[in-house]
Amino acid sequence: MKALILVGGFGTRLRPLTLTLPKPLVEFGNRPMILHQIEALAAVGVKDIVLAVNYRPEIMTAALQKYEEEYGVNITFSVETEPLGTAGPLKLAEKILGKDDSPFFVLNSDVICDYPFNQLVEFHNSHGNEGTIVVTKVEEPSKYGVIVHKPDHPSRIDRFVEKPVEFVGNRINAGLYILNPSILKRIELRPTSIEQETFPAMVKDGQLHSFDLEGFWMDVGQPKDFLSGTCLYLTSLTKKNSKLLTPASESFVNGGNVMIDPSATIGKNCKIGPNVVIGPNVQIGDGVRLQRCVLLQGCKVKEHAWVKSTIVGWNSTVGRWARLENVSVLGDDVTIGDEVYCNGASVLPHKSIKANVDSPSIIM
Repeated sequence: MKALILVGGFGTRLRPLTLTLPKPLVEFGNRPMILHQIEALAAVGVKDIVLAVNYRPEIMTAALQKYEEEYGVNITFSVETEPLGTAGPLKLAEKILGKDDSPFFVLNSDVICDYPFNQLVEFHNSHGNEGTIVVTKVEEPSKYGVIVHKPDHPSRIDRFVEKPVEFVGNRINAGLYILNPSILKRIELRPTSIEQETFPAMVKDGQLHSFDLEGFWMDVGQPKDFLSGTCLYLTSLTKKNSKLLTPASESFVNGGNVMIDPSATIGKNCKIGPNVVIGPNVQIGDGVRLQRCVLLQGCKVKEHAWVKSTIVGWNSTVGRWARLENVSVLGDDVTIGDEVYCNGASVLPHKSIKANVDSPSIIM
């Protein structure tokens, strides 16, 4: 089987982390974001994976070579000289995606969930039409484009309604698809949208179905969603009694859902959790309070600091008695001074913050 992952460009939504690494290589749950997808695809027998990129492919190439061998997959980079939207990349990768009659997966690289690829293949083959969209249910459908089914059919899609004022349904596009190669005939090699052009044409021909996603789902492309997605991911691991999580019996664990790399060091009298990820070689001082946050490799949190709803970038330092909250994001090698308060600060790499940041702002 084959798959295409839509990686796209610069990753501006997840700055300042993407000034150091392309977004798919930023660690989510202590592993590169894209590795969650590669592992899930390999597990269902996918051998050819195409990454559609238009930004810094050379960094991705070097980083992903080791995963080809580890997971037994061929990873090809399809580099766009101009952004081609969400459909154009499929046409650009036609040689691989259309090399045989088997269907292929398409994924947005920002999507984290329990990838239901086995069930998706079975369902797609059972209805025999051209495409299947994975959908997820949401509480506030008025914020999204909603999928409406044919009245006489539980899965065949009738139309899409953008940000409906009145309730027409609560299922939205989850950014995961399985498609027959015949779809490539519908797409031209130009900037084009699969959601706005290709899918409506398939709906018109009665060729598009939906598949309900069970379990959690999140587009983690923005810092606040990255943190929310981390909470959902850790909760999912807790339900599975995953060995990746630190036992709740540890004296410093507060409320569970805590993932700590074995190489990290934790000081005395700390209170960590719920929903905390601590990366490799992180140093946590005495009396530190961590909640709903992600600490990336090599960073240091000094004594009695308080960190909540924050992503602390690689090799950054949080000073003694400092307080970070309200979706603060520290880039690579940032230093927060002792007793400094950061309220929604987005700090670019290699900066030192010595004064309070009282309201959300970008520190350049």
